[in-house]
Amino acid sequence: MRSLTRRGALGVGAGAAAAVGLAGCGTLGSDKPSPSGGSGKGHSGGGPTKSMEPRAKPIGDGSTSFTGAQPKQPAKPVPLEPGQTPPQFVIFSWDGAGEVGNGLFPRFLDLAKQHGASMTFFLSGLYLLPESKKRLYNPPNNARGASDIGYLTDEHVKATLTNVRRAWLEGHEIGTHFNGHFCSGHGTVANWTPQQWRSEIDQAKSFVKEWRTNTGWTNLPSLPFDYEKELVGGRTPACSARTTCCPPPAPSAGATTPPRPAAARSGP
Repeated sequence: MRSLTRRGALGVGAGAAAAVGLAGCGTLGSDKPSPSGGSGKGHSGGGPTKSMEPRAKPIGDGSTSFTGAQPKQPAKPVPLEPGQTPPQFVIFSWDGAGEVGNGLFPRFLDLAKQHGASMTFFLSGLYLLPESKKRLYNPPNNARGASDIGYLTDEHVKATLTNVRRAWLEGHEIGTHFNGHFCSGHGTVANWTPQQWRSEIDQAKSFVKEWRTNTGWTNLPSLPFDYEKELVGGRTPACSARTTCCPPPAPSAGATTPPRPAAARSGP
């Protein structure tokens, strides 16, 4: 994963935005159908014609795709002059980035657009995994398929995909909130080893990169980014994970770099 933000001081100030209960839907840019059958819709209104829109290059099973550089990125931060007063930032922290029907996800996307704010959406991998496939998740020190945040309905999984797609196209960052959100008992994240955290991270990434295979849905557009490259960091579900999440994984874990310090940031 990359550092917590691509935006330097601006990104830190814009803060984390993604909720355990974010909501909504939006009309997004077009996606060419993937080999697995996914298709998308063009912009409504006076958007660019199809010939002007970037072509999506499917990645893996077509759950994600490469569409070029992320749009609507801020200018490079300018260093403060000596004695210049630093700007004041307001940080929103929304973990999970799941749509549960309460309207928060599109509400805050709309507010961000109105006020020129940049947010980071920490997506829980399980929010793209249907409950019918929950046994694909093998959480450390917990029963297969267990989750302290449950699973979304199929319609809410679809809406989550819509909103995450919109968020990235509107210039926001995508992070991870991992999966099962275990904060108590024997299976708490406080007891996980670095190797178990590597398993949790790998599973969280796979649920995003393989949602099309896991759901069987072929009529939805792919997420318009390479998740391996666009994943900016993560927020653990409990302060107790600070000391267990960040040590470098064993070489056998297959990681080319250790988890970034951002992965130890605790949720509210």
